[in-house]
Amino acid sequence: MDEKLQLLLQEDESLIVEFKERFSSKIDKDIVTFSNTKGGKIFLGVGDQGEIIGEVLTNELKAKINNLARNCEPAIAVSIQQFDRVVIVTVGQSDVKPHCCATGYYRRLDATTQKMNQKELKLLFDLMSGRSKFELLSNDEITWDDISLVKLKSFLQQVGIALENISPKHLFDSLRLAQNNKISNADILFFAKEPRRFITHCEMILVAFKDGEGTHIYDRVNTQDDLVAQFHEAMTFLKKDLNLRSEITGISRHDIYEIPLAALREAVVNAIIHHDYSVAGTSLLIEVYEDRVVIKNPGSLLPGVSVNTLTQISIRRNEIIADLFARIDKTERIVVVFVVSSV
Repeated sequence: MDEKLQLLLQEDESLIVEFKERFSSKIDKDIVTFSNTKGGKIFLGVGDQGEIIGEVLTNELKAKINNLARNCEPAIAVSIQQFDRVVIVTVGQSDVKPHCCATGYYRRLDATTQKMNQKELKLLFDLMSGRSKFELLSNDEITWDDISLVKLKSFLQQVGIALENISPKHLFDSLRLAQNNKISNADILFFAKEPRRFITHCEMILVAFKDGEGTHIYDRVNTQDDLVAQFHEAMTFLKKDLNLRSEITGISRHDIYEIPLAALREAVVNAIIHHDYSVAGTSLLIEVYEDRVVIKNPGSLLPGVSVNTLTQISIRRNEIIADLFARIDKTERIVVVFVVSSV
């Protein structure tokens, strides 16, 4: 088996990987779900456990797959290639979602393709049209007892506000955080005792590699706490795994990191702020290689923004989250659109 294919198959089925033993017209569901979520690859000729069964890319098969993708609404562009004995269909994340196929609208949740219900579909339409933002939506499952007083007091200390013997509800009112007396998703991401009980994809994955290809991992951390804790964990990880040199000036020694910490700090904060938290099953990812640092956050370009206008337009995906970070001096109130990677 080709070494590169072997590495791909070791990933197992996931948010962006789907295995199919053979071609079926039902893969239009997977094409739609990847397009509606984060993009992904469909491996034809691979069993559920990653075993190679084999599929041959004929002109007829290629035409069938392309027809399925074109018949989605709106039409979806796919890339098809033969890789060893496996056919790989690559689907990109769409900028004009949601898409549907003949049997409906689908999304990706972890490693499964699921049909969207009416509530999920309405939320996706609202989010894409800008009528509703995930951070502002209230969560009916959380109570005031689930909010951490320790985190609230820490936030207030950083802001420079001294308040004693105040309930979380009154504090939220004074900071104008709660929406209509309800706890929002932004509140959960910052102040919940256990954010992942309510937003399962509140997570940051930090990985350090010994090489430039990403095949030899020597350090890994998964942090699943609030967003401020994720920021501090990321900076600790980067300081630990970046190369460091020292310069002696007079009697003083100055430590200098290979990438300026100020630049990384801003990149990490921007990645957190512009993470699309409405996409379930996703994680913010920071990768340290021997020659670069890559920061990836889930989320497509916002409406009205293109790659060519990234440096010209300042739009915050999550205004409340951005404002909370600005209050504790972790970022400026004017920030770039979002960060895909930092080299």
